[in-house]
Amino acid sequence: MVIWIDADGCPVVSQTAVAAEKLHIELHVVKNISHHIDLAYGTVHTVDQGSDMADFFIANRLLPGDLVITQDYGLAAMAIAKKAYALTQYGQLIDAQNIDYLLEKRHFHKELRKQSGKYTKFKKRTAEDDRRFLEALHEILSRLMVTSPPL
Repeated sequence: MVIWIDADGCPVVSQTAVAAEKLHIELHVVKNISHHIDLAYGTVHTVDQGSDMADFFIANRLLPGDLVITQDYGLAAMAIAKKAYALTQYGQLIDAQNIDYLLEKRHFHKELRKQSGKYTKFKKRTAEDDRRFLEALHEILSRLMVTSPPL
């Protein structure tokens, strides 16, 4: 098993690196050239700045049973198709049961934004968000270390 992080704008890179190191799990962090990430554990990959460059870098290297940390439902769908797992920075497991709904919801909101010209402002990340993510990360890593087939 390998953990992949879609790191552009991801607030849980360091927490994931700590967990991966503790459990001796291989970690790959993928970012574009406009971001700078230093880690004591794991490999940082830098890709060109462009739409979905990090996503395709990850998707092309994913193996069944790997874990992807991402907010991108498109990348999550590619991970599911490859029998890998996807977890959001808020600790939501994205799987075959909810991916269609999430992709449909993303499309719906994109269309609303096009029509209204308004964009959503995201709430500031809280300590509770971090706690929920770490709890979900530890839960899925525990399961993956015991079993290998996806949920």
